[in-house]
Amino acid sequence: MSKKTDFNAEKFFLALSDRTRLRLLNLMQDDEVCVCFFTEVLQSPQPTISRHLAYLRQAGVVNARREGKWMHYRIVDPPDARAAQVFREIRAWLSEDPELRRDRERLARVCCAPKLPLALRDAPRPLSLVSIEKRPATS
Repeated sequence: MSKKTDFNAEKFFLALSDRTRLRLLNLMQDDEVCVCFFTEVLQSPQPTISRHLAYLRQAGVVNARREGKWMHYRIVDPPDARAAQVFREIRAWLSEDPELRRDRERLARVCCAPKLPLALRDAPRPLSLVSIEKRPATS
């Protein structure tokens, strides 16, 4: 068996031991999110965000996809069943954290703003937030 395909528990737990990486995971939830939205919401430089995303990729908890100049990231379950169970529990726990809820609210505000910041003008918006933007108003 190749070492490259073996699950690395140490990398997995180290990836989850950083507050910025936890914030990134929380922002993704069930969406595919462009790096440009992470930099806007977290107010961090793109190289810093990309470094954290690379760490999450190496740990096997996110996948990346390029679309033109845009890099999109989404959460994937780790290949190890026990790690996947732990990962689901951690993600559920993160969704209850007040700071991380504010991050998600900020992402929704940024994505649904009538006029996006210049750096985000042509960026593809996360699908779940696009559907919020297009929902009819209720009274």
